[in-house]
Amino acid sequence: MSDDNAITHGVDLETLEEFASHAADQPEAVQLGLEASATYEGTCAHSLAKIDSYELGGESIARETREYTIPYGGWREVLDAGGWVGATDRIEPVEAALSALAACINVGISINAVANGVDIERLHTHVRADFDPAVLFGLEELTEADAVFRNLTAEIEIDGADLDPDLIDEWARRAPVYTLVSLDQDVELSVTGPAQVAGDD
Repeated sequence: MSDDNAITHGVDLETLEEFASHAADQPEAVQLGLEASATYEGTCAHSLAKIDSYELGGESIARETREYTIPYGGWREVLDAGGWVGATDRIEPVEAALSALAACINVGISINAVANGVDIERLHTHVRADFDPAVLFGLEELTEADAVFRNLTAEIEIDGADLDPDLIDEWARRAPVYTLVSLDQDVELSVTGPAQVAGDD
């Protein structure tokens, strides 16, 4: 990278433009395959999640420095009330999803702002939802799953010169996690149990 290249918000604008052009010409080269896993730890609601390799343009990319682990669980007061023994606070998966939505809205706004020459001085996104755990605990039928979350809001505080609120709204909606949580997504579930052993005839 030469000293002449314009860098804003940590991005080399010339390289970003070249990347966007490459993505437009060869979209298959920038397709991503993403994955995560979680292993149950023997205490209800506790799992150790792992994120490591991903695919870029059909090529698997793995390295030790991006082997992330996240201990998921729940809220101590709720677990105490529910009978968990020695309950402790852990990151709760729903809160992790909300934080991912907030961070990804920032991604959508900041990338598009940089690409369009819009300078941002400050950007803060706060996401909130009301959560009814009745379906989780089997107190309501699965058909009521659409009512589990209510009042999902994202409040974006942004400062900068000549900001267009309609553009900010559009850029926020371009965030991949926004798409994941706001649009219908089909999740193909498959369950693998113990291997069946044929009995002797």
